[in-house]
Amino acid sequence: MDKEQVAEILAEIGTLLELKGENPFKTRAYVNAARTIESLSEPLSKIVAENRLGEIKGVGEALTKKITELVTTGKLKYYDELKASIPPGLIEMLEIPGLGPKKIQALNQKLAVDSVEKLEAACQAGKVAKLDGFGEKTQSNLLEGIERRRTYASKHLLSEALRAAEPLLDGLRGHPDVIRCSAAGSLRRVKEVIGDIDLLASSKKPAEVIGGFVAQPDIIKVTARGETKASVILDGGIQCDLRVVSDKEFPFALAYFTGSKEHNIVMRQRAILRGLRLNEYGLFKSKEETRDPKLLVPCRDETEIFAKLDLPFVPPELREDHGEFAAGEKNDLPRLIEWTDLKGALHNHSTWSDGHNRLEEIAEYMEELGLAYWAITDHSKSSFQAKGLDAKRVREQIKEIKKINGRLAERGSDFCLLTGTEVDILRDRLDFNDELLAELDVVVASLHVPASGEAENTKRLIRAAENKFVHIIGHPTGRLLLEREPYPVNVPAVIDACAETGTWIELNCNPHRFDLDWRLWPYAKSRGVKCVINPDAHRNEHAAFLRLGAGIARKGWLEKTDVVNTLALKSLRKELRRKHLNV
Repeated sequence: MDKEQVAEILAEIGTLLELKGENPFKTRAYVNAARTIESLSEPLSKIVAENRLGEIKGVGEALTKKITELVTTGKLKYYDELKASIPPGLIEMLEIPGLGPKKIQALNQKLAVDSVEKLEAACQAGKVAKLDGFGEKTQSNLLEGIERRRTYASKHLLSEALRAAEPLLDGLRGHPDVIRCSAAGSLRRVKEVIGDIDLLASSKKPAEVIGGFVAQPDIIKVTARGETKASVILDGGIQCDLRVVSDKEFPFALAYFTGSKEHNIVMRQRAILRGLRLNEYGLFKSKEETRDPKLLVPCRDETEIFAKLDLPFVPPELREDHGEFAAGEKNDLPRLIEWTDLKGALHNHSTWSDGHNRLEEIAEYMEELGLAYWAITDHSKSSFQAKGLDAKRVREQIKEIKKINGRLAERGSDFCLLTGTEVDILRDRLDFNDELLAELDVVVASLHVPASGEAENTKRLIRAAENKFVHIIGHPTGRLLLEREPYPVNVPAVIDACAETGTWIELNCNPHRFDLDWRLWPYAKSRGVKCVINPDAHRNEHAAFLRLGAGIARKGWLEKTDVVNTLALKSLRKELRRKHLNV
């Protein structure tokens, strides 16, 4: 296990101990150890191998043994036994927003609540509101959280689905009887949230392919198995369906199982208008539904299917019936951005606020990735929960970044850290004054504590866009997918304000956010508003979110020229300065 995995388990042990009502000093020891391990500047495995864990402040003999066991075996007996000693229902309750260990403990002791179902019943009976520290508002929020959890129970983040699908696709690619294979469905269309995973393969021996598929290690249950189709449940609860077809059928099945329902209806209608029939088995010269191979119009791939229907190839991300047919008929489909077009990112955090990597580590990591620049935009002072910086610390960080860039230049590197801030949009002003903002390369303005009304939130975002030192509106709607609905905001009005002021809008590509939503980017593009694809990175590994962000940008019809961070550093600096002149 690496340091992040170990820290995650130590933090969870702290939560579980708190749930059991253990001594708070013991609980805090695990939480503090998790933070310490997470912030280590060298590999944890190296420290363990050299028996240096005991030299780390806050890591005593007991923790040394547990961390060593995790690093060397990948498991921890103490953790497994602790988890088994707590009713599963109490652990499930931790997934409900607003419920921490102390409140769960109180509910369990005073109302005998030990499951989500019992919690819901207690809320509906009005019992929870009467407890000290709860009240009507908390009770209402808990009911909303339970309902949201139920609604999203069968939904999964795109990142989780991709992580689960890749090993299965690798297994199919390596199978000797597989000719072609691909993801399909909403995963291939790069939807931000998916229901299940659809995989497709072609083969002359489908039974052998199905047999190899259901034997893969990440499958915890086979729910259906036939000669050409299997349905399984993966670790994490995601359902995955595999269909195996002949190689002649593969392009048609791939097109059918990729397109949304609405997209496929239009495709079938276009076929009918041309005296053809299109279905998952092929494109046929027929006026009736058929699978007759004698009537098949051969197509080697999806491009040929689209051509037979008088259309250019429509990228999978656009197959939603959101204008792709009209654009295709005019030969006006966009040349979509590629993730390799991205040169860096302009919204990221370091250990100066709530990030997990030091400035030097970030520079080294991003340079090795081949990026040209990486902005450090740590939180401003009002985000105290995220260790936000005051003006003095921001200026200290500017000096430190300049030193690092100096050292990079001395050894001939073209990579550059940019100075910046994620400044809070407060009720009547920004968290920093213009004098400080003017000293920074990049300013991201974000709304972290919204008002309850749409008009007020919209007003605050527009006011931020009108500030000549604000380059980017960060995660404009504040949504957390499967967790929190977007803030009430008149997004078109904010887009219009950004168009007037030359302010950019972020596509925050943290997979929990993907904010601004892909459905809104065509309007932003039509108004000339530029996108910035930002990972909002809190760890170096979050740079990988850029690839996901490019997928969502493609889904929003964005091209390379629509995205600011495809620019080289010199051109980017020029565009950053332009905002100061626009307002």
